[in-house]
Amino acid sequence: MSAPSLAGYIVKRPWLKRWMMPLANWYADAAGYRKLGLRADDLIPEESDTVLLALKRLPPKEAYDRVFRLRRAFQCSLAHQLLPKDQQTKPEEDYAYLSPVIKEIEAESRERDDLEAMVVSKRKK
Repeated sequence: MSAPSLAGYIVKRPWLKRWMMPLANWYADAAGYRKLGLRADDLIPEESDTVLLALKRLPPKEAYDRVFRLRRAFQCSLAHQLLPKDQQTKPEEDYAYLSPVIKEIEAESRERDDLEAMVVSKRKK
């Protein structure tokens, strides 16, 4: 799931963040998922076990809203139409709701792997 990212590097440097934000906003708008009422985390593929587990951990309301957004976007796609402006996702509504859960599960998995690889030996007296 995790891919190399320059986001941490850019966020740590305010001048670079100021320079990149208009480009990032343009790219998010050009991607078109907001015009279908989706959020960025709705685009994460459900193929890995980590993402499936994260979806199970979502609160019921958030899971229902996600399914609603996906079905509405699918219907718009089939009809070759975009949502009206008032129903499109606004930039302030496009927050990460699934990515933090995925990161938490990946951290738990790394910790579990570390604990399973640990060798315990008896102390010699």
